[in-house]
Amino acid sequence: MLDCRRWTATVLSLLVILWHPDIVQAGSKPSPELARHLTAIANLSQSSPIVAIPAGPFLIGSKRVDSDPYGRWTQFDDTELPQHRVWLDAYELDRDEVSLGEYLAFLYQQKTYPSNELQQLLWHVITVHSIQDDALTRWPALYVTWDEAEKFCSVKHARLPTEAEWEKAARGPEGNLYPWGDAMPNPKLAMFGQHHVHEIPILATVDSHEEGKSPYGLHHMAGNVAEWVHDWFGFDYYAYMPDRNPPGPTTGRYKSVRGGSWKSKRVMLRTATRGGSSPHQRSATIGFRCARSSVTASP
Repeated sequence: MLDCRRWTATVLSLLVILWHPDIVQAGSKPSPELARHLTAIANLSQSSPIVAIPAGPFLIGSKRVDSDPYGRWTQFDDTELPQHRVWLDAYELDRDEVSLGEYLAFLYQQKTYPSNELQQLLWHVITVHSIQDDALTRWPALYVTWDEAEKFCSVKHARLPTEAEWEKAARGPEGNLYPWGDAMPNPKLAMFGQHHVHEIPILATVDSHEEGKSPYGLHHMAGNVAEWVHDWFGFDYYAYMPDRNPPGPTTGRYKSVRGGSWKSKRVMLRTATRGGSSPHQRSATIGFRCARSSVTASP
């Protein structure tokens, strides 16, 4: 009974925050019924474990292959050329993508309504597909702009990973084709190749698909949701990036997005495949995870 009372008190306190008159209008005020679900999803949230990525070199990008246009090792496009070694200082990365529960709890803390796109999606899957709050809390966050992802990480005393950091964490030091190795993607390894009308996502929980982990033990570095990274997307950046801690281009039109999503074909799940999107875009296919610089100095 005591635990129930505490839970009820927490729910009521979050509902007060949700309906606070000073809330920033990122989205419309949710209905009382949806607000109860949003609060419950936030209350069930759990933070991701943090994984340490050691300092050292790794293979970034791909070798040019022109003799096998449909081969697995053939570059998706020239943006991932040339392949070369890059040194990264030690850093840390969330093992899991930021969960929907974590993100909703963050929005409540910031006195911000969820975006209309996210509200509409959640209302649909709750009322039409009967997905429960305890399942939704472990979905990856989605319909998040680059700025919102960056702010979330900043409040957590973290940041978005650089594109190079993301790629090393996904493929390991020797340049795996996929996070798990060279085997072709399948449903046990990644959530991909799904389709649903009206952008209703077919998602896995952020801590699932153990067989598809990266060499450092990170989940869903391929599929589920693609992930924002810090860098502006430079079409030819791999050709002139510095060989030590590349920070990404200083300007651009698009922010880099990596990893492929629940809708992606196999080629987009390759660890070297690159893409970009407007930083203002909200999408059912893009989420994020956070990184932290290590206090250990490089040699």
